[in-house]
Amino acid sequence: MINEGEWSVMFREMRRKKQQLTEAECIEILKNEPRGVVSMIGDDGYPYGIPMSHWYSEESGKIYFHGGRRGHKVDALRRCDKVSFCVYDKGYRREGEWALNIKCVLIFGRMRIVEDSDEIADIAKSLSLKFTNDIDYIEEEIRTHIKGAYCFELTPEHITGKLVNES
Repeated sequence: MINEGEWSVMFREMRRKKQQLTEAECIEILKNEPRGVVSMIGDDGYPYGIPMSHWYSEESGKIYFHGGRRGHKVDALRRCDKVSFCVYDKGYRREGEWALNIKCVLIFGRMRIVEDSDEIADIAKSLSLKFTNDIDYIEEEIRTHIKGAYCFELTPEHITGKLVNES
C-alpha cells in the first residue's frame, strides 16, 4: 500500500478536504464493494471505461481483476499501462433528506497483464471467494476457463476517497 505521505506530487490534492476519506475507509470500500469502473486510454486516445469485479489484496496493496485474453482492454493496456479505477458504495440517506451520500475511492496506477497460469489461478480463486465460498464450483470454473483468461494487476500510485453528497 502506498502511504498518503508517499503519494506523488503529480496528483492533485482534494479541493474539499472535509469530504476526504481516510486510508482505512478507502481500503474498506475496496475490500467490500464487488465492482468498480476501470478506465484507460482506448482507441484513438478516447477514454475507455469498463465495469469490472475486483479483489483487493491487503497483503500486497494491489487490486486484481480477470478477463479475456483478447479485446479492447488488452489492446489498450498493451499500448499504455496507466489506468484509473473508481469504486463506490451503495450510499445512504440522512434522516429527512432526499440526497444520497456516497463514499467513493479513486485510484490511479499502473496495470499489468498477468499471463502465468498458476498466478491467474491464485488470483481467480481469491477474486471468486469474494462472491461465493463454494470451493468445488470455483475450482471447476478455474479448471474449465483458465486457458482463455488473463488476470490484471493494478499497482496503485495514488489513492484518494471522498464522501459525495448528491444534493
